[in-house]
Amino acid sequence: MAETERRAGSLDHTVTATDVEYAVRLAVTALRAGEALDWSVKAGSLEWDCWETAEHLADDLFAYAVQLSPDRPPLETHVPFAFARQRPEGPANAVAADRSAGVAGLLQVIESAGSLLAATVRTKPSTVRAHHVFGNADPEGFAAMGVLETLVHTHDIAEGLGLPWNPDPALCDRVLRRLLPDAPADTDRWTTLLWCTGRAELPGRARLTEWRWYGEPRATVRQRLARSGHYLKLSGEIAAAGAIGTLAVSLVTTGDHLYAALVTLGAGTFVRDAVRRVRARAAL
Repeated sequence: MAETERRAGSLDHTVTATDVEYAVRLAVTALRAGEALDWSVKAGSLEWDCWETAEHLADDLFAYAVQLSPDRPPLETHVPFAFARQRPEGPANAVAADRSAGVAGLLQVIESAGSLLAATVRTKPSTVRAHHVFGNADPEGFAAMGVLETLVHTHDIAEGLGLPWNPDPALCDRVLRRLLPDAPADTDRWTTLLWCTGRAELPGRARLTEWRWYGEPRATVRQRLARSGHYLKLSGEIAAAGAIGTLAVSLVTTGDHLYAALVTLGAGTFVRDAVRRVRARAAL
């Protein structure tokens, strides 16, 4: 059954191992159309070329799998695989593709790394946590991170090669809900994901130059916000906006879609920026 059919009419927004497989399959299919092209060209807005970016994608998928896979995953640092750069300006990877195998071999490396992550996510209990710089994540979090990396880096490569790339909006939405819960909810899902990762503009919103996601389970983020005193430090700023500010203080402790709720309710940029700072502080 196709992924879109499996998800049709479902209210389940969980990101799964199947989503990882689906994202990688879509990406490899799209990139295979450019097998005969020059992969030494720059990948979109990145400083890396398309080959390096594809290796980096494979490395991301591999790294998430091995980070999650030990019986007792590390909570303070990474599993100590060695990383190396093929050139000073290139990405630091633990995974590199044999260039003599060509683009077909490179895409197979991506497929293998994606399958490794999917298998790890599928077999790990939901209670497992492992370190990531954007918050210690559960298997769903690592699945979502793998999907995000696949979608956006395929965009980078496709842009460099001049290939079309428009992934499933429902898949983008699940990633946004899991990793970027305060992203705008009333905009195109794929464009919003690109905006959240500094790759596009949205109407009325400038292109981001700094960004992050939240790898921790959603309930953990809410609990940290609720018990944290950080949000109180900005309550005066938020309350200065009037009644809507009081509502914002409540939303910041309870809602996954804070940004969208504030937009809907008409809160100004002042309030939304204050709440973003609250969420960022609570994640420290």
